[in-house]
Order: sequence, then structure tokens, then C-alpha cells
Amino acid sequence: MKVGVDYYPEHWDCEIWEEDAQRMQAAGITVVRLAEFAWSRLEPIEGKFDFAWLDDAIDTLGRRGIQVVIGTPSATPPNWLVEKYPDVLPLDNKRQPVYPGVRLHRCYNSPSLRRHTEIIVKKLTARYGHNPNVIGWQTDNEMIGNDSHSDAAISDFRLWLKKKYGDLTTLNREWGTVVWSGEYSEWTQVNTPLGGSPYQNPSFLLDYQRFCSDSVADFNRFQARIIRENCAGQFITHNLWGYPVVNDYYDLFDKMDFASVDYYPGTDLSNDSKSWIYHGALTHDLTRGIKRRNFWVMEQLSGTPGCWHPMSRTPYPGMIRAYAWQSVARGADAVVQFRWRSARIGAEQFWHGLHDHHGKPGRRFDEFARFSEEVRQLSAMLDGTTVVNDVAMLFSHEQLNALQIQPQSDGFDYLRNFKQIHHAFLRLGIGTDVINWTSDFSTYRLVVAPFLFLENDEVVDKLRAFASAGGTVILTTRSGVKNMTNVCLSTELPGGLRDLAGVVVEEYDPVGNDGQTLVLRGNFEAGCSQWCDILAPITAESVGDYTTDFFAGRTAITRNSFGKGVAYYIGTILDDEGYRALIKDVASDLDLAAFDNLPPGVELSVRSGSGKQLLFVLNLTKGKNELQLPVAALRSALTGEAITQPLVLEPMGVEVLLLQ
Repeated sequence: MKVGVDYYPEHWDCEIWEEDAQRMQAAGITVVRLAEFAWSRLEPIEGKFDFAWLDDAIDTLGRRGIQVVIGTPSATPPNWLVEKYPDVLPLDNKRQPVYPGVRLHRCYNSPSLRRHTEIIVKKLTARYGHNPNVIGWQTDNEMIGNDSHSDAAISDFRLWLKKKYGDLTTLNREWGTVVWSGEYSEWTQVNTPLGGSPYQNPSFLLDYQRFCSDSVADFNRFQARIIRENCAGQFITHNLWGYPVVNDYYDLFDKMDFASVDYYPGTDLSNDSKSWIYHGALTHDLTRGIKRRNFWVMEQLSGTPGCWHPMSRTPYPGMIRAYAWQSVARGADAVVQFRWRSARIGAEQFWHGLHDHHGKPGRRFDEFARFSEEVRQLSAMLDGTTVVNDVAMLFSHEQLNALQIQPQSDGFDYLRNFKQIHHAFLRLGIGTDVINWTSDFSTYRLVVAPFLFLENDEVVDKLRAFASAGGTVILTTRSGVKNMTNVCLSTELPGGLRDLAGVVVEEYDPVGNDGQTLVLRGNFEAGCSQWCDILAPITAESVGDYTTDFFAGRTAITRNSFGKGVAYYIGTILDDEGYRALIKDVASDLDLAAFDNLPPGVELSVRSGSGKQLLFVLNLTKGKNELQLPVAALRSALTGEAITQPLVLEPMGVEVLLLQ
């Protein structure tokens, strides 16, 4: 288990590096990430390299027993590169360059970017590939599928389409370009989605997003190949940005040794709109599911965020420690705080680090130091443990992108609705693995496959086989609507899942924000909105009926026996209490341990392995909470003392319990 910081020695006079390294060592820091934005210092002009400063920085840290992760600097092409090779820059959908000045100004399809990235990465890896202080590499920084319409992107997109469809006759048929007289007669007529209209052919738009995702993944694999050649024994990772993004993270990380994530939970605890890409426990479960193994947090909240938006509130006392432990609880094997010192220069001057601009330790640093000491104390217990769950949720970038291209109703959002279901499990203390929708899920007991808007025949077959063998499946509305080319199917909904669900959708109503109600199992009233499938059970039984509007009395939710297993179909978007009640019933049927008394904002997670089992109990709120755990004997791993029940947690309180 490692604790570290992100450090930018190029931003500071070298005279303070030694002071920083000493303080890092005293605080228990064992790893530092650096250099991911330093291309102009590493190669000030084309072909002239300066690694002396980086040598000194790595040596200074190494003398204090601190290991280094080097970031490849391709996220920030220097000005000399942009001036001399303007094809490096992406063009927006109006074909205007995205100029430097803000990072990530690069077109992944640019030949010049590829050529000069190869040069700098080869130079770096040749120099540090066997440095004993360097343990690994981070490729680039927060890659996203940037929307480039450059000449190179257009040319590569045409080649991508030719490989997929072969000829224009097939492409025209599969996309349905006859609509609005959109048929192509020459490949030169096929461009990227210029103009930016969201109402263009949805098959075309989805394939363009797939192409952008593939371009990012290929650029990442290209860097990984170079690093592998020169850096035997050193790991390779990448730091994902959050959700939602166009690019498919499962593809992006296929050549990485493990996934890493940048995690900045909202400090405005009553309103997290400024941190909309970070989703609390779901962010960690998504990250862990990318490689289906433990991960790193390469940037963790350390202070008041402020750069891309006005400053948020400062982290509440205890929040830095509590959310760092949340990362560990959900599978992080390293927590790297962003950043060591708050920047005094540049755009991120008010994205605060562990130290304010004066550089003196304060409350936030003390919280971090406490976390670091606790990790050192528990490191032997944590080693060899991971998160193992009986429940899997199937996440799909394909569905996310398709449903953003064609929103289904007012308020209908794939990720927000996915998160709401995940939150229902979280409130019950039931651990969930969030995995790629095409992955093998046969080892789980319960699989939640929400919003399978695009129908994949292989996934349908796997779900049927899983239920037939005794598994339980939860399906939802807006499943089986389209094929993988984003064209509507002619079958009754839910398409290929009809026999598994044991139901057909007789009619549907995109109710949007016009809230409705239903009754679960005849006695629990819940709210619903966004979408209402009016169901006609075939072999299924009703477990929920609408009580409002013209479909009052009609079926909303069903349960169907299928082989040795069971499939539920939820034909609407439930409110929080509705999901909680339904999932509690499903968990009870499966004898899954559920904690019905968890206060809001209190989370549970278990790491186990090598004969050890650790239960993490986190109070991520500003108030004191207490709970009764159904465990006979409790002992704190942090203090070694026996715990009496009810367990009392102070605001932002953390407890790690040894389970026998």
C-alpha cells in the first residue's frame, strides 16, 4: 500500500526540493508522480533535450526513499511543436484550430504528434527505464476522446469506416442514409460530423464516437509499446478523468497494467454540481472494474478546488482523510494526493494542494499525515486484499453514447440513472462490482443489466445462460430498442430479452418529469418518472403495478422464472425508496447480507484475501452517526481495541474492523 503526492519540481526553485523531500519522508510519503506536463522543460526546442533538472529531482526524492512515477508529457505539446507542426492541433466541428494555452491541445490522429511523442517518450524511457528510483509510468494525462475534425482525422475516419463496412453500398444500408437524402456516392463525401448539429444521422454519430474512442486507445497503446521496450520491470498505467466521456475506458486500458483514477469528490456536500464527473463510490467501482483488479488513485482531493469553475468550499474537517480511506476501502492500492504545494503560477493557482501558497503545513496536511500513518500501520493487513462481491452491474460506454445522441425523455440520463441503482445497493451496504457489459459475469449471483438500449446478441445469450444456470438478472426499461448500428429493431420490446423477461412492452409513455406512482408487492408505494413501460406479462408475474394516469392498474415491474434462475424487469425509473425496497427484496431472496439500518452517507466495504477480512465503515457526512452491525465481535484494526455496539462515528469518521 502506497501513499504519495503529485509534485511539480519544474515550478519551484531547486533550493526547496530538498526541504520538500524531507517533509515528504517525515509524512510517510513513499511515491511521487511528476513530469506529465513538462515537455517544454524536457525539450525546450526541437531536438535539444534537458534532463538534468529531472535527474536532480528524482535523485533528491530517491535519497529520501521516495519512489517516482513519470508521466509522459504528450498532453501538453510545447509551443515550438505547435508553431512548426500545426497539424498537432485538433480542429473543432467548424474546422477552427483549438489553440494552445489550455492543456490537451492535441489531435490523436496527427502524424506530427505521433512522431514527436515517440521521440520524447523514447528519450525518457531510455534514460529512466532502469533508474532504481523510478517504479512506473503514467501515459499522457486524462485522455478523452477529443472531437477532432482535422484532415488527418477525416482521412482516418474514412479508413476506419472502410475497414468496418467495406463499401459505400453497405455503409448506406447500415446507416439508413436514404433518410433526408443522405446517401453517399463517393468516399470523399464522407466527413466527420461537421457543423456540430446533434440531429445528424444517429448511426453516423455513434460510429464517429467509436472512431474517436479507438483513436485515443490506439495512441495509448502506441506509447505503451515504447515504454515496454525500454522499461522492463516498471509498470504502466493511465489516469482516467471521470465519467461520462466518449472514449471507452475498457479499450483505453487494455495495455495498461492497472487502472488509475483522478478523484475529486464534491466539497460542497449539499450540492456536488461542480464535481459532476466524479460519482463517489461509483467512481471507484467503475475504476476497479476496468481491469477487474485493484487500482491507484493518481490524484486525490487535497484542498479547495478552483480553476475550471469558481472555488468550491474547503474540505470539511476530516474529509481528506475519510475520502482517502474510501478509495482504499473500494480497492485502491495507492492514494496520491493532488498536489503537494498549491501552485503560485499558472491557471490552477486556486486548485489547492496539501499546502497553501505560503508552504506551511496546516490542518489539511495534518489530516493527510494522519491518513498516511494509519496506512503504514495497516499496510501488512491490506497487502494481498481486494474487493470481492456477489453482485455485478454491467456498464456500457456504447449505451451511454447512444443515449446521449438521442435522449429518450426529459431527465433521462444513462449515467445518472445507473448511479441511482448503484446507490440503492450502496445504501443497503451491498457491494457491487461494475464491469464491462461484454465481460464474463458467470461467477456472480446477481447481475444488473440496465438500459441495454443497443442489443448485443452475445450479451443477450450470456444473460439467458446465466439465469438458466441459476443466476438472478435485473433488466430495465429501454432495453432491446436498437441494433449495434444504432438502428431501431422491428421486434417487440424488450427485443431479444423477451423470453428471459417473460414480458412484452405493450405500450410506453415517455412521462419525463411528470411523476407517477406504483405499488410494489401490493403494499409499498413508490414514485417513478422519466419513462413508463406498460407491460403485458407472458410467463412473468407482476411485482409492481402503476396507480396513476391512464395506465393505472397495469404492470410496471415483473419477476420471471427462467431455467433455474430468475429475471426481473423494471419498466420505469423508480425513485430512491422504490429501488431500495425492490433491491432489498431481491437481496433477501438471495440471502445477500444487507444492512437495513445504514444512515444516509454511511458506507460499508470489505477487502479480503490471504486469510484476512477488513470491513471499512465510513461516515461521509458532517454529522455524528451510529449503527448496529450484525457481527458478534468487533475489533478495530486502527486501535486494536474491541468495539462496543452501536458503533458511533464522528463527522467524517472512519473505522476499519477486523472480521474473523
